[in-house]
Amino acid sequence: PKNQTYSRITVWLLKYLHVFYFLVQTFTQSAPKEDKLIKSKVLHRSQNQTICGRIQILATSDLHMNLTSFDYYADRPDPAVGFTRTATLIRTAQQQVRESGALTLLFDNGDSLQGTPFGEWAAEEKGSEHPLMKAFGLLGYDAIGLGNHDFSFGLLALDSILSQAPCPVVCSNMKHSTGDQSWQEYAILRRSLTVANREFPIQIGVLSVLPPQTAQWEAHRLIDQVTVADIMSSARGTASRLRQMGCDLVIALAHSGLGQSDAATGLENAVIPMAAIDEIDVIIAGHTHLTLPGKNHDELEHVENHIGRIHGKPVVMPGFAGSHLGIIDVAVEREPSGRWRIVDSSSQLQPICSANENLPVPEDTELKKVVSHGHAHTRARMAEPVGQTSKPLHSFFSYCAHDRGLALVAAAQAAALRPFLSGTKFATLPVLSATAPSKFGGRAGPNHYTHAPAGEISMRHVADLHVFPNELRAICVSGAQLLDWIEMSAGIFNQLNKCHEAELNDPCRAGHNFDVLHGVSYEIDLSQPARFGASGQLINPANSRICNLRHLGSPVEQEQEFIVALNNYRASGGGHFPFPERVEAIKLPPLRIQDILRDYLSGKLPADPLEKAPRPFSFTGQPGSLAIFRTGPGAADYLQELAEYEPQILDQDPDGFLRIRLSL
Repeated sequence: PKNQTYSRITVWLLKYLHVFYFLVQTFTQSAPKEDKLIKSKVLHRSQNQTICGRIQILATSDLHMNLTSFDYYADRPDPAVGFTRTATLIRTAQQQVRESGALTLLFDNGDSLQGTPFGEWAAEEKGSEHPLMKAFGLLGYDAIGLGNHDFSFGLLALDSILSQAPCPVVCSNMKHSTGDQSWQEYAILRRSLTVANREFPIQIGVLSVLPPQTAQWEAHRLIDQVTVADIMSSARGTASRLRQMGCDLVIALAHSGLGQSDAATGLENAVIPMAAIDEIDVIIAGHTHLTLPGKNHDELEHVENHIGRIHGKPVVMPGFAGSHLGIIDVAVEREPSGRWRIVDSSSQLQPICSANENLPVPEDTELKKVVSHGHAHTRARMAEPVGQTSKPLHSFFSYCAHDRGLALVAAAQAAALRPFLSGTKFATLPVLSATAPSKFGGRAGPNHYTHAPAGEISMRHVADLHVFPNELRAICVSGAQLLDWIEMSAGIFNQLNKCHEAELNDPCRAGHNFDVLHGVSYEIDLSQPARFGASGQLINPANSRICNLRHLGSPVEQEQEFIVALNNYRASGGGHFPFPERVEAIKLPPLRIQDILRDYLSGKLPADPLEKAPRPFSFTGQPGSLAIFRTGPGAADYLQELAEYEPQILDQDPDGFLRIRLSL
């Protein structure tokens, strides 16, 4: 009798559980789709034999060799960066997806190999496995894209590094001129989805594009060695080819940002029109160091920035230096033909350090061990002393006051150049030197400023003063070209008036395009509109901000000639300045600017007159005009350097920048 009672209870429970299950199924199938992460397991709908699956796509971009959570320029930990922390997020996501029975894929979107002293050490180290390739293998990357800075060490170094890659390396719009290259045009990943304990094959095509300007920016490394195609034509053609080869899904690794909405030839930031290409399903974006989803990219046409969709397709842009892990979740459905299609998607970013709580994700212990050898060698290398400075060198006030660090780099460039002018037709011409801040806050945050205290200067300070592995170049320019050069540089500022206070500089203009010309003096009138736009286009020939351009106290004449020392990026057209194609270049041997600066500080190069030249620029007096200047919190220790502007510290903005009111 007791067993019969238990049996009746069991039947009763099963009956009502069946009714409850039916109600739940009815409710969930009729509920509207949400743009939240798809967390359901792979389903098999027996009633109509529709086979559904889930794929989670994980992405990093613009790591710039920030493998460790460490600032080599300041020689201190930095919890806001570091692949060792991103790796923890990757492993957690991979484990969760595997437990759900779904498929997980992991990609990197380029600009991973260059950007820190660790990257330079790793590129020069011979006979050992590159730490980043080892890290990619450890975490199980499925494919790697290339970015413009991955070519900064030259093709021989790149080929050597990529020969160690644990997965396909893809670049669809750049080819080696000889056809013998260490990357491939596309990759086809043959994977399977598990549905109701059955394996179903799926083919995923991967393409990768980078800015066509790369060949120009890295011309000193790539000239006559590569050909580069337009992003849009390459993406469209490669995606179509992947479809014809039977790919169910096509993922684009786009080392490119969000710019104009319409397709055009030669776009640097082409993600919006790329998303309109029918054959592309998913895009990983990058290059601009911004984030998506998020508050960036407001009011751009076709962009749903808060949910990470462009033209209705899922897109992520995971910041830089390992700051975020990009996650795209897609639900796929198998058609009667056997092909898969996306039926739903969601995008999200996971930060390694919460801005509100300042609690960083723990570092992955296994990856930390992998990079420990290179980390230790890099720190030792950066600690090598090279000279002394009697005053602190910092970039907190590069936009509005004399930057002694820029002046030092300018003098070193000029000192290295002068011997190569001796005995040439250029020997009697005045020598100027152009420099721009390497670290200026901006998208990299309030701690991204050069700061070398007075006293001993080591190699880490040299790297801090000039971050990029640029080489020295020299050109001959006219007074008219010099004026346009400075006008373009002055476009970084907003137009000011006396009616209301405004931000001093335009955040849409990159700080590394603020060239300061040492050896001349000039004034900038911010009551006037800019002469050139950010892409180098002439806005209005009548617009003029530069006044009293002088050399040795005399006005600069339009036909007067000057020799200007500068870096290869600017000489090859980087930053869209309006002069490179119309000037005469002076041939020089390969000379790295960091090496030049080291030799100048150590006394191997003679002191140059430009180091003590008058302050290059100032603002014309505009009584009553007020401007808000944002800089790093460390600037508070040097506020006396802004005394001419009667500075008033207001507060820190939500991003951590110090807001200072200036009276111009």
